[in-house]
Amino acid sequence: MQGPKQIVLLDDVTATTTGGAVNVENAKKFTVVFTRTNHSSGSSAFSLLGSMDGVTFVTLMMIRNLANAISEGPTRVTTETLSSNTSVMVFLDEFVALKAIRCDVTETTDGTHRAVLFIN
Repeated sequence: MQGPKQIVLLDDVTATTTGGAVNVENAKKFTVVFTRTNHSSGSSAFSLLGSMDGVTFVTLMMIRNLANAISEGPTRVTTETLSSNTSVMVFLDEFVALKAIRCDVTETTDGTHRAVLFIN
């Protein structure tokens, strides 16, 4: 059994960054890990943008807090903000079909920002 394909969307950037588009045609499941390191203050606000044609990108709703999904239902957000040295995992709904995806991060004060996409 082959595991998910790993694609780095943001590679340890240290400023507000608009990530490059990555082809994700035929992907069925999307999981993204956002990481913030070298934190002294401030935050990193991550967002995912998707495209059906590879040209026009729109902000996607991400699912987070799967641990609470059974009792409370999943939480959907357009931005995931990290304010310490930490990582979080977010998901896209399984019905999402895209041609391309990108990740943007807005930095407040400092930090190093990384986003890794896992697709099946």
